[in-house]
Amino acid sequence: MTTRRQFLKGLATLSSLSLTSCGWKLADVRATSINSGQRDQLYIYTWTQYTDRQLFKTFSAQTGMKVLADVYDSNDVMLAKLQAGGGGAYSIIYPSDYMVQKMVDKDLLVEINHDRLIGLENLLPRFSNPSYDPNNRYSIPFNWGTTGLIYNSEKIKDAPEDWEYLWQNQERLNKRITLLNDVREVMGAVLRMLGYSYNSRNATEIKQAYEKLTLLKPAIAAFDTDAWQNQIMAGDLLMAMCYSTDAVKISQENPKLKYVIPRSGSSLWTDTIVIPKSAPNLAGAYTWINFILQPEVAAQISKGLNISTPNSAGFEQLPKRIKNNANLFPPESILTNCERITPLGQTEEIYDRYWTQLTSS
Repeated sequence: MTTRRQFLKGLATLSSLSLTSCGWKLADVRATSINSGQRDQLYIYTWTQYTDRQLFKTFSAQTGMKVLADVYDSNDVMLAKLQAGGGGAYSIIYPSDYMVQKMVDKDLLVEINHDRLIGLENLLPRFSNPSYDPNNRYSIPFNWGTTGLIYNSEKIKDAPEDWEYLWQNQERLNKRITLLNDVREVMGAVLRMLGYSYNSRNATEIKQAYEKLTLLKPAIAAFDTDAWQNQIMAGDLLMAMCYSTDAVKISQENPKLKYVIPRSGSSLWTDTIVIPKSAPNLAGAYTWINFILQPEVAAQISKGLNISTPNSAGFEQLPKRIKNNANLFPPESILTNCERITPLGQTEEIYDRYWTQLTSS
């Protein structure tokens, strides 16, 4: 997925976090890293929104390893850099779920040794054996969420229940709605509304979704992943297709903005942590993963930033107001209709062709 999570700010709460109570000894791991000949630096390649100086300082204080991060704003940019040989310094990378599959197919990732992890058993069942990476052989989940609609409840009294609301109210919403700048999300949502899979390989079904979108196109203000936030806060937009993490953040700033997961279904996504085969600091990479897996760390991140942790032990440490937030942790009845975006091979060319026609016309 492209830039979707503008929320990793304010992790200062971690600066006072003591990890000595988590049952693991970072000092021991630090010694292993240095004694094995690895440098005491850990280079991370991550989303722009996942860089936080205070988080890095906390990790460094506990391990003696300095964290340095480069950032990207799309999975494709990250993959292109790795394939071009520009990723040799990185020991940790943060791809989204479907990109993990692509990276495994391209033989870019280390198979993770679970014996070197502490706290893997804390993952929620949904994330312990994900379809994109069975048994978490190559990735560890970091954050997850859904895709849906955010709307101005002060101006829209009849809350949208499904994607079809956009077509039913096209005149009222004219030029005051945006859709994500993401072919698989937008086409997938329409496919789901039509009763098909988010990951349809059927050319006829994909064409139907495209034709449906051409009917809505005149009312769409833009295909945008981030700029909608300022526009809806200013009252220029009435509704936007967005990712749940963005919706939770912005609805806290303005409670009249409400988020809904369409009843016909949406996407369920996960951002993960992986180790590239070119990792120069393998021990440091495992230390970072263990740091993130600790329940106390997971809870602090989730509580401080209102993100959805995949860590069950961390979840149990959250206050009820966060546990019961259906935007962060939707009920199973809603998640049942959600699908993960999966790579579609050559079929993706069909999606891309229709997308180019839709967005350039």
